[in-house]
Amino acid sequence: MSTPSACLESSLVSGRPLSSSGSAAALGERADRVGAIASTVCAVHCASWPFLLALLPSLGSTLLASEWLERGFVVFATLLVIASLAYGFKRHRRASAAVFAAPGLGLIWFGSFGPWHHDLVPHAVLMTLGGALIAAAHVRNLRMRRALHVHDSACRHD
Repeated sequence: MSTPSACLESSLVSGRPLSSSGSAAALGERADRVGAIASTVCAVHCASWPFLLALLPSLGSTLLASEWLERGFVVFATLLVIASLAYGFKRHRRASAAVFAAPGLGLIWFGSFGPWHHDLVPHAVLMTLGGALIAAAHVRNLRMRRALHVHDSACRHD
């Protein structure tokens, strides 16, 4: 029988889900992984935005400065975190991930659609903090789902 840390390490290395309850569980875990990574990348992007903005003209790129791209990502991040947390809640019955997700979503929506959208520093701060909170929500949700995993001969991981 594997130890919990060995099961976790095996899952992280192989990329296979810990859950043995089928494709829906794998999809939920992958959604949290994608959400955590995307939210972290978003937070790093937003924190470095003032520096990137100075470089964009010299690189000839305006796609990263696109308002519609940012707003589209905000909508995508919102749908992903809501779906992921709803699925996780059905399994673990804990709402603690929402404690991170709700203020994170509020910050990114306010930063993207609010009055400070065109103010460089307040916008970057709101989006960075919001992205970090949403990443924390995905990680918390993933950990709560993994806490339900039973390590036995039915484990699908090595």
